[in-house]
Amino acid sequence: MNYRELRGMLRGDEGFSSTIYTDTTGHQTIGYGRNLAAGISRTEAEFLLDTDMRIAVEDLNRAFPWWQGMHEDAQLSLANMCFNLGLPKLLTFHRMLEALENNDYETAADECLDSKWAKQVGNRAKRIAALFRK
Repeated sequence: MNYRELRGMLRGDEGFSSTIYTDTTGHQTIGYGRNLAAGISRTEAEFLLDTDMRIAVEDLNRAFPWWQGMHEDAQLSLANMCFNLGLPKLLTFHRMLEALENNDYETAADECLDSKWAKQVGNRAKRIAALFRK
């Protein structure tokens, strides 16, 4: 089977959409004809997770060159927040980010917990704050 040729055919026949649309049979669809109602496999979910983790780390590298100098638990915590919030929303945590840049992990943890996000995610925020303090 020539997968490269099949891929080209399917790209042309299906067309690409980065947003959800309703196809001609009424199914919610995205990408190259992916039926969203069919769900995804564990393998696909792991692939998406790996891709999204890489994007979060790349975003942190671009936005905060200093973040790689933090201790590993703080790096994991900030990457977790970036994954969950996305970089634009993470950028609104001004005081927390300033504290992290200054290696003031106590203040960073306090600022993390003093947010609407912390109320929304509950124990996740508590775990992240505890890792900042480590």
